[in-house]
Amino acid sequence: MVPFKSQNMALNSYVTPDGGEIGRAQGVQAEACGVDATVDMNPILIKPFGESHSQIILRGQPHSHRDVFDFREEFHRYAWEIVTQSYRRLEREANLIVIEGAGSPVEINLKDRDIVNMRVARWLGAPVILVADIDRGGVFAQLVGTMELLEPEERELVAGFLINKFRGDPSLMEQGIRWLEERTGKPVLGLIPWLTDPGIEAEDSVTLQHRTRRGEEKGEFLRIAVIRHPRIANFTDMDALEREPDVVLDYVDRPDSLGSPDVIIMPDSKNVMEDWLHWERSGLPAELRHRLEQGTRMVGICGGYQMMGQSIESNCRRLQGLDFFPVTTIYSTEKKAAKVKGTVNVAEGLPNRLAGLPVEGYEIQTGVTRPIPGSMNRPFLQVAAGEPFRESGQITPDGRHWGTDLHGIFDNDQFRREWLNDIRLEKGWQPVEEVIRYRKVREAAMDRLADHVQTHTDMDRLYRVLGWTDGPC
Repeated sequence: MVPFKSQNMALNSYVTPDGGEIGRAQGVQAEACGVDATVDMNPILIKPFGESHSQIILRGQPHSHRDVFDFREEFHRYAWEIVTQSYRRLEREANLIVIEGAGSPVEINLKDRDIVNMRVARWLGAPVILVADIDRGGVFAQLVGTMELLEPEERELVAGFLINKFRGDPSLMEQGIRWLEERTGKPVLGLIPWLTDPGIEAEDSVTLQHRTRRGEEKGEFLRIAVIRHPRIANFTDMDALEREPDVVLDYVDRPDSLGSPDVIIMPDSKNVMEDWLHWERSGLPAELRHRLEQGTRMVGICGGYQMMGQSIESNCRRLQGLDFFPVTTIYSTEKKAAKVKGTVNVAEGLPNRLAGLPVEGYEIQTGVTRPIPGSMNRPFLQVAAGEPFRESGQITPDGRHWGTDLHGIFDNDQFRREWLNDIRLEKGWQPVEEVIRYRKVREAAMDRLADHVQTHTDMDRLYRVLGWTDGPC
């Protein structure tokens, strides 16, 4: 079994073993299937760069930057060929392909350019399950309206409905479900209750609107503030931190909401220059410098690390950064993605708990970040991606602040725990000895979600309407 989504729009990326870039969701779905992710699972990835401009990733590699009109009017013709080729390659290796749509299959203004929803289903003659989010309200109108707007041959492909994110007493839905089945002639295959904190990585920053502090914990909790850029990207870098029992993590979108954290994290951004201009206008740099003077630690990841440097340059435009690290970043059209491994540098001032620890993750780089000539260069990591080791990132002489291009650095269990313990020791607290195994936490979350859906779905009926007499295998 493998996942497939012909076109995805997301800023959270996933790097495949061969260095291709796809949507985070398809990478996580591949992990849930127990297979390595490939670029054919998400052949087209759209990464919004501004209000109407996006970068197009084709089969894992940067292709072009396009505005909405150009994509809608021209590019979709070429894109369909990419979609069909990728699917056929997957088909040769998988016994079952689960195809994911995008948004609504009946957006009338977009349907003639569809390459992800019913056009794929019609091309393959694939059975379709319509999944409705009842938490948004109007679930019966969603499903009946969708069925009414589908073409007759498309309605024939619909095998049934799933109603997701239900809260309350299921018996209250019985009458409505009977009416829906009679009205449409299609079965409701499951009523899936709301699952609090499913623990699955998100692909869209809209989920951050619902992430808040875990109450107002008292006692020995480390408070971490994550700056929520307008174009925040790869914020899954923080997911492992949220699982630590002694961490309270908060996403902050205004300088006056910073409070008094122990650590401020500057995460990645899809458009570093525009986001940094936004923060300059809002007064964030002054607030950050004030917190640093008060002893708050600071960490930068990829675009956030670049903002903490001396300058950022692109297309003959140069912005002054936070000037915290003696580095400058120059952007180019070239983009590189790779899985990398390395170690934390052994250097004077670096906490002994971190020095020499192994780390791994992935890099997605557009442009180069280099030390300022003649400056005090203190690399944070030694990393390699199939080539000789190279220096990466920066760390301050006292070892309290660092920046890196390595995404997923907090997924490294020993590194994450030792870094948190170093902060605890500085505060006069005892270290936490238990090391959370984040990979196992993620696997358990996937199993829990699968069990939850299976418990509340009529699986026998689902298999029958899909034409599987002996299950999916």
